[in-house]
Amino acid sequence: QVQLAESGGGLVQAGGSLRVSCAASGRTVSRYRMGWFRQAPGKEREFVGAISWSGVSTTYADSVKGRFTITRDNGKNTVNLQMNSLKPEDTAVYYCASRAKDFSGLGLAPFSESEYDYWGQGTQVTVSS
Repeated sequence: QVQLAESGGGLVQAGGSLRVSCAASGRTVSRYRMGWFRQAPGKEREFVGAISWSGVSTTYADSVKGRFTITRDNGKNTVNLQMNSLKPEDTAVYYCASRAKDFSGLGLAPFSESEYDYWGQGTQVTVSS
């Protein structure tokens, strides 16, 4: 079983930067694909980005491409989401998720919630205008 815990959320002004992290415990996620999703008030949860088990491959939603970067440190069992040039529309609860399949790359549908087996509780990110 894997437990995921996000941290690093907070309040930031538009144009600013923030880094949120996801720490895994229970077992290593070093061989699993990891994803980030977000849910804004009154909206459905949406895909933000994903990273392959090795960290070599990443993919992002169009809305964050060029502004957000996902990295991972398999030695520390953590995944990070660096968010730059933040906009008020980035305000949401951010969730990390893990696919429990060894050596999982991005696959065909890394944006689908059904591709992930473990989820964190989320961290709030608020961007003020």
